[in-house]
Amino acid sequence: MIIEVVTTAVWTMLPAYVPNNVAVLAGGGAPIDGGRTLDDRRVLGDGKTWRGTVVGTFVGIAVAFGLNGILPVLTRMGADLEPFSLGAAVGLSFGAMLGDIAASFIKRQSGRQRGVPFPVVDQLDFVVGAIFCATVLAPRWTIVTFTLPVMVAVLVLTPVLHVGTNAGAYVLGLKQEPY
Repeated sequence: MIIEVVTTAVWTMLPAYVPNNVAVLAGGGAPIDGGRTLDDRRVLGDGKTWRGTVVGTFVGIAVAFGLNGILPVLTRMGADLEPFSLGAAVGLSFGAMLGDIAASFIKRQSGRQRGVPFPVVDQLDFVVGAIFCATVLAPRWTIVTFTLPVMVAVLVLTPVLHVGTNAGAYVLGLKQEPY
């Protein structure tokens, strides 16, 4: 039971887990906020770029459809996983980016500088955005997929995965801070 729930949680969230990591690699270019300020604070900061957002979203969608491609093999092996609809793929991927952008806005407007830790928000912002957008674009898929045990697994696993991937990106020189 636990293995199935964890497998479903990771499967379901993979199109949301990937975009922000890809955005770090593909980022650069024009910031989304265009350098604008609000109350003498950057609206989002240089870390949120159009290129990172677009590339991250499209790679997340590609991950969802890549997973759909291997689903028949996994099903024959006994896995019971829900395929990603277009709405789910777009909602999870773009929603993850949108959640991260919203958290960046909150961080900047609360006076936190780029890279300063904001516990819980840093780890779960993209989860909230992903699930919200998936619910809007694919309500049936979201209800069927995000059962209570899967939601609990997502909320427990995501912070651990987030810290681990950020530490790895820091070691590889892709991030300036390990959190």
